[in-house]
Order: sequence, then structure tokens, then C-alpha cells
Amino acid sequence: MSNQALISVQGITKRFDRKPVLRGVDLAVAPGEIVTLLGANGAGKTTLMRIISGLSAPDRGEVQLGGASFATGGHELRRYIGLVSHTPLLYDNLSGEENLAFFARLYDLVEPQARIEWALHAVDLWPRRRDAVRTYSRGMTQRLAIARAILHNPPVLLLDEPDTGLDQAGADLLHGLLQQLDTAQRAVLFTTHNLSRARAWADRVALLVDGRIVQMASTVGMTDADLQKLYREAGRPA
Repeated sequence: MSNQALISVQGITKRFDRKPVLRGVDLAVAPGEIVTLLGANGAGKTTLMRIISGLSAPDRGEVQLGGASFATGGHELRRYIGLVSHTPLLYDNLSGEENLAFFARLYDLVEPQARIEWALHAVDLWPRRRDAVRTYSRGMTQRLAIARAILHNPPVLLLDEPDTGLDQAGADLLHGLLQQLDTAQRAVLFTTHNLSRARAWADRVALLVDGRIVQMASTVGMTDADLQKLYREAGRPA
């Protein structure tokens, strides 16, 4: 593992009801790098993302973010992270703007309103900013969850299937946003079931099979057919 990695995962294991889910996962994501974590349903992707985000504890192994672990950084380390999970983590009865204002207070943002306006424009929700989230479509809710994740400009972005519920325009918006963010000092780890996006959006792909990362590959020069081949070699056809 590189000492310069913003995300460093070392020997992570996890069991549920004695069933092994993660079996010694090692992974590093450097500043300025976007890595896609790929795998079939049940491979352990969401479990690994929850452990990296501090929402779940591993049975063994260690996660370090920017050189600090949750054992030493505690709750404050979570400010280091922007998370999009399978749960939006939003308040339905609040407007989009009110939701972001609430999280801005949690993060003690110095200029919260300017940052809120930037985030809402970034995900194309400014015209609906005063509408209750319960009136949003699935795609709009997902875009607001993305706005919440980037609101405090975190150096680590963990995006668990962030394209879920997005139409093509929404997916293109997310791709553009990832490109526009100041990525030089940021590490992004995301999961998706869309192989074309996995390849086109990332610098590297990591294949997780039965709780182990069995393949790491650069996307430079890679085609969709190449990625399909990696799946076949891993014993998990896409």
C-alpha cells in the first residue's frame, strides 16, 4: 500500500452470522484518482464501502483515510468523507435547500449559503430548491444526495451506485461533476453495475469476487470488451 493513499484498506475481513463477506481486502486510492469497485450482487461491495465510511467496523484489518484511522480520528474523521449510499440520508419534509442547510451546520461550513447554492446548481436542482424532497422524483432525490455528499468539499468521496435512479442526462451530469471537481487532492471510490460507466469514469477498476479483490486494472486504453474479459477471467461473467 502506498503511504500517499487517501484511502488505504489493509486486510479487511468481515463476517455476518459466521458467513465470510470480506476475506482480507487490500485497496489503495491515491489523491487525484477515481477507482471503480465492481462485483456481482453479494460480492461485498456495500459492506466494504460501509466499513471505509466508518458506518461498520471490520472484524480484522484497518482503514486509513489520509493516514488517520477511525481508532485515532474518531467521529471527526467522518468529516473527511462524502458518502452516497443506498439510503439517501435526506429529510423528506424539508426542501432541498433546507436539507443542505442542515448538513452545512453539521459540517460547520464557513460560508454555508454560497456552498449550498453551488451544490444545488452543480446537480441542476436550483429551480426546485424550495420544494419538499417528498415531491422529488427518484432521480432528483439521488442528485440531492450527491449534492449533500460534495457540500463540504471532502477529500474522500465514497459513492455506492450513485447512478441508481438517474436517467442518461442525470448520469451525464454526475460524470461531468466528477470531472469538474478539484480532484488533485481528492480520492473517489464508487460502485456501479454499468460497465461502460465503470470504465469511462475511472482511472482503475477493482474486481471484488467472493469477498476478495481478484483483479486491479488501469482503464487507460481499455474497452468494454476488455472489461468483460476481466469478468470472465475472474469467473463472474458480466
